[in-house]
Amino acid sequence: MTVSLPPADELTVAGRRVRCRISGTGPAVVLLHGIGRTLDDFTAQHELLAADHRVVSVDLPGHGGSAPLDAPHTLPALAAAVAEFLDAAGVDRPAHLVGNSLGGAVAMRLAADEPSRAASLALVNSAGFGREVTVALRLLALRPLGRLLLRPHPAIARRTELAIFRDPAYATEERIATALAVARQPHAARVMLELVRSLGTWRGVRPQWRADLLDAVAALDLPTLVVWGDRDLILPAAHLTAARSRLPRARTHLFADTGHMPQIERSEEFHTLLRDFWADADRP
Repeated sequence: MTVSLPPADELTVAGRRVRCRISGTGPAVVLLHGIGRTLDDFTAQHELLAADHRVVSVDLPGHGGSAPLDAPHTLPALAAAVAEFLDAAGVDRPAHLVGNSLGGAVAMRLAADEPSRAASLALVNSAGFGREVTVALRLLALRPLGRLLLRPHPAIARRTELAIFRDPAYATEERIATALAVARQPHAARVMLELVRSLGTWRGVRPQWRADLLDAVAALDLPTLVVWGDRDLILPAAHLTAARSRLPRARTHLFADTGHMPQIERSEEFHTLLRDFWADADRP
């Protein structure tokens, strides 16, 4: 059976195809997904926020319907690619950057490298705050096991979706089909392995890039929100404690009985939290 990604828009950026979704008017919001995922993880938030914001969701390079980079896929390379995309999309003022998992680290890297692009940071179960990560990602760092584990298969896609959510009802057939379509892209395994091996080893997430990144973000003194799901099986909720230590001025929130994607499992509560955070950040 052939499966495809849900409909979205496309832009050409630096000669590459970029799958995106852009809608609404008002202050700019940029939504960034996690490793091996797509902009569809932010569909609910995109639709809610587009009522009074210009909302930009994008598939990161080599993810979903976006073409891969010519250079290796690393955190700085992804952040630079997002900056190029924002220029192409006409986002020329500071935007609220919202990132889930790897997308949180990309948002932090973009803000650190180009501070004028960021009005605030909202980090959702974000990479960058601790060494611990699910064993499934750590095993990908092992050669040649990593490529074997990334073979597209319906059972693997289903198991991955079930691991992401606390409530299995969110691991829908539609989400499983999207995950399978992503895994079947000819470059998907290469991109995933490049990212995993640049960010970590079989022991866990590398400490040096995390320390450098968090030092840079702390120096920005940018309004920051960090949230987590207390039942996250991908990046444990204990990382929220590290976030409070490294970014002591950040607002934080722990969602009860929630997995790796609060923006989906707690969409209304997450939306309210985000809007309140922005309202406070805008006050003199």
